Amino acid sequence: MTRLVLVLGDQLTPDVAALKAADKARDVVVMAEVADETTYVKHHPKKIALILTAMRKFAAALREDGWDVRYTRLDDREASGSIAGELLRRAEETGAARVLITEPGEWRLITALRALPLETEMLEDDRFVASHAEFEAWAEGRKALRMEYFYREMRRKTQLLMDGDQPAEGKWNFDHDNRKPAPDEVTHTPIWFEPDETTEEVLALVEARFGNHFGDVRPFGFATDTKQAEQALDHFIAHALPRFGDYQDAMLSGNKFLYHSILSPYINIGLLDPLAVCRRAEAAYRAGAAPINAVEGFIRQIIGWRDYVRGIYFLEGPDYTNRNTLEQDRPLPGFYWGKPTRMNCVSKTVQQTGEEAYAHHIQRLMVTGNFALLAGIDPHAVHEWYLEVYADAFEWVEAPNVIGMSQFADGGIIASKPYVSSGAYINRMSDYCKGCSYKVSAKTGDKACPFNLLYWDFLLRHRARFGNNPRMAQMYRTWDKMDQDRREAVLRDAGRWLARLDAGELV
Repeated sequence: MTRLVLVLGDQLTPDVAALKAADKARDVVVMAEVADETTYVKHHPKKIALILTAMRKFAAALREDGWDVRYTRLDDREASGSIAGELLRRAEETGAARVLITEPGEWRLITALRALPLETEMLEDDRFVASHAEFEAWAEGRKALRMEYFYREMRRKTQLLMDGDQPAEGKWNFDHDNRKPAPDEVTHTPIWFEPDETTEEVLALVEARFGNHFGDVRPFGFATDTKQAEQALDHFIAHALPRFGDYQDAMLSGNKFLYHSILSPYINIGLLDPLAVCRRAEAAYRAGAAPINAVEGFIRQIIGWRDYVRGIYFLEGPDYTNRNTLEQDRPLPGFYWGKPTRMNCVSKTVQQTGEEAYAHHIQRLMVTGNFALLAGIDPHAVHEWYLEVYADAFEWVEAPNVIGMSQFADGGIIASKPYVSSGAYINRMSDYCKGCSYKVSAKTGDKACPFNLLYWDFLLRHRARFGNNPRMAQMYRTWDKMDQDRREAVLRDAGRWLARLDAGELV
């Protein structure tokens, strides 16, 4: 009997679970570009264009391989507008009563598919190092679910950067060597790809349908099939990996990418296998072509952090994105959508995000995320913004990074303390402060860096929660030792600055 085989836009892998379990001779693959998936949040046009183009090319490759593929384009007149609707339409068309599904990475879609009036078999997505059962077994009974210890288990399981039962060069983590400030010169430029006929067709569609979404669709240079993604991987390994570790936390106004790989969108939609990417990086280390701090840091982001946040997302359940432990409720300011701000670091990061659907992890965590946390922004609004604007953002990976790591809204499941800093950190790791209307050296007054003012304001607002946190005790001691007049000035100026923000003034 014919079964439908659902392949989603972030499951573009030939051996994804549902395809592995299917029978090419009798089953029908269903792929669909649908309005619901492009607008449940207003995704960045580049993100939509990347996924739709890659879907069309993947469907063509499946057909060439002998699969019967029923593909719905966004502008098809018969399109129902939802994944569930398309499965029902194809079921009626083919007479199929069963559906094979690779588990989606969003509870929203899992819930919708489980409600189908069809017999559904939902298979776990096995494109990760740790299964759900393995992560749950690791988490059970632990007082704190710290990524570092999970990562070590993944190193042992994969044998990446292991010499027998010991980590290569005697250390699990070389992050201490990966905090150099921005270099004077960057010698790497990422590889980009000229749009082909398929891509151009999608770009025109996206321009027509999603022109009111935040962000630019052109110029467009993402890889849109596995061959191109492999070329991007080759380019990164050869030209950027050797210096990736040193400068992975650095930020430059005139360079958007530094030595970052820009591979996460391709990994997250299935064009690259994450474990194969890690093995390529390890091979560069073993061959003497890249140092241990760069390779270990890169691998940790994939088999450590990426697998870890996926585990947290499914462990914590569907309500995770609504958590707000700190009870922060300020609306997201307009400058997250490109309205003017005098804060150069925020302005540059948001501008880059609009242009590229990309910003690296420190720009996300310590600029836009740091500001949102300090200013008391509603974490759900912050979560939806990150989900909308970044090409690599899917809820399973984005939500724990924002709700947990960035906004501390989960109460410390992921982070042992809030990731907040004054302007000094941004000044040390970037050149943003040189072009800013505020002065990072000013601690009070109208010219004071807002990060300086809001840092102390945040700590005082939440002292009952964090005052006894051993990782934050020194900061509270520093505050207590300050001159009373200065403390009053800091809190007064922070309050005035937030009042201007709330009034919609240029800040």
